Amino acid sequence: MRSGSSCHFTEEEMRLARETDLPTLLTSLGYRVKRIGRYHTTAEMDSLRIKDRRTWFRYSENTGGDAIDFLRRFCGKSFPEAVEYLLAFRGQARGSPVRKVPEAREDEHSKPFTLPPKNVDDRRVFAYLRKRGIALRVIRRFLASGFLYEDATHHNCVFVGRDGSGQARYAGLRGTYDRDGKGFRGDVSGSEKDIGFSIPYDAASQRVWVFEAPIDLMSYLTLHRGPINAVALCGLYDGALRTYLREHPGVQSIVLCLDADQRGREVARQLREKYSGEGYTVTVKEPAAGKDWNEYLQKRRSAGREVRAM
Repeated sequence: MRSGSSCHFTEEEMRLARETDLPTLLTSLGYRVKRIGRYHTTAEMDSLRIKDRRTWFRYSENTGGDAIDFLRRFCGKSFPEAVEYLLAFRGQARGSPVRKVPEAREDEHSKPFTLPPKNVDDRRVFAYLRKRGIALRVIRRFLASGFLYEDATHHNCVFVGRDGSGQARYAGLRGTYDRDGKGFRGDVSGSEKDIGFSIPYDAASQRVWVFEAPIDLMSYLTLHRGPINAVALCGLYDGALRTYLREHPGVQSIVLCLDADQRGREVARQLREKYSGEGYTVTVKEPAAGKDWNEYLQKRRSAGREVRAM
């Protein structure tokens, strides 16, 4: 697969995008990356081979390329969207302060997990989430409960995932500067994808709603008042859902609220088949417009419709 025209991007921007570290990128997207000999692969696509951390090839489809090609093929992005996403991922989004995201070393995932230091306030996180349409009551709830804060170094949103004992085991990062929703995102080193991000369990409900990202979960809570059980996978790997179901055996029903794009629908179909086979009642719920729940929320706002309980 060949990347398209470089459009309005400079040679240096194209070089940065094409040379993005693929194992790090795929991990941030929710894939379970593992090393086998001199190459990397993923648990989700065992015919995928990543060589030299910069190029990939999927033998089952006889196609391959660089990071740009991967986002176009498996994430449904256009060429400009893929390049802008990768520039933001590497801390080089246009118009943002220059901040290079260090490439992962081989031992990165063996580093002990430590939450980033907290900022003295959460003003940038608050402003960013309000810009994304998240309700005040939802932001305040997450900040007050310790599931969200602003880090002191880069002023990212830090979404904290906790295990059944309340111990922080996962932290997802979301840049507070972005360009049309394409800002930096990633996980703190040592984060456990099997924990993910969830809100405290309410035993009064036997149902859990499942989202790809914490912001989608917060968007749904903005649109729908009332207590729900919910978990964000922080990607498309279902380890966090598996952990949630193990810790809360009272759950009988699963609502998959993944993105309404090709990859999200494919994974929703797979998970529906998988968990239905285990005896759960599984339904799939997509936003009425847009590719995800935050995009739908923002479309409702721009159309002047009242965001309220539905």
